[in-house]
Amino acid sequence: MIQVNNVYKSFKDVQAVRGISLSIRAGEFVALLGPNGAGKTTLVEMMEGLRTPDSGEILLQGKSWKKQEKELRKMIGLSLQETRFTEKLTVRETLRLFAGFFGLDEKRVNEVIALTGLQEKQKAMAGTLSGGQRQRLALAVALLNQPRILFLDEPTTGLDPHSRLDLWHILKALKDLGQTTLILTTHYMEEAASLCDHIIIIDEGKILREGKLDELLDENTHNLEELFIRLTGKALHENPDTIR
Repeated sequence: MIQVNNVYKSFKDVQAVRGISLSIRAGEFVALLGPNGAGKTTLVEMMEGLRTPDSGEILLQGKSWKKQEKELRKMIGLSLQETRFTEKLTVRETLRLFAGFFGLDEKRVNEVIALTGLQEKQKAMAGTLSGGQRQRLALAVALLNQPRILFLDEPTTGLDPHSRLDLWHILKALKDLGQTTLILTTHYMEEAASLCDHIIIIDEGKILREGKLDELLDENTHNLEELFIRLTGKALHENPDTIR
């Protein structure tokens, strides 16, 4: 589904991504982990078509952003760490607005409301929603066009444990459908371990280790956090507000 071939990206004197190559299969849920300045956000933004690599190639289902941007925009969904909506529109009105951009009808709005558990809040103004409810609305918007590839940037940062678990349940239900490939950046190790099939740890613009969680652990590392600290020398959650 996604092929990254020897990609480089620099900003002035900073080499953010240094020769990264990776492959992500269709339907796979993948976690990208990395400390502040690791290069993971830059890598994801290149996958999303928001930045252009200095060299190398990124293909989504065999298509490139340079030649087939319009087609790729239709097949991806994005949900950022913080998404702002018009406060005076209800949840349903917000979804109708975004559905209109894709030429989608009320049926699809009903489907994403049900999928994200927003039935009881569909008449509530967006400005009155809690943090967890806003993130569910952001996810609902990202899912409207039934994306084949979904990018989630730290979707549960700042949420209380109950709201975080609610979002996990939604994503697990989406995973069970088997129709979406997920690229998740997170600073919660348990989130990556619980949701994702494949873990990629990045630091200083390079991939340090990748694979299934049980393949990555050994007798010296009993969980993902221990592995991350051993590879990077840093705790991913030590200052989550600065993680990029």
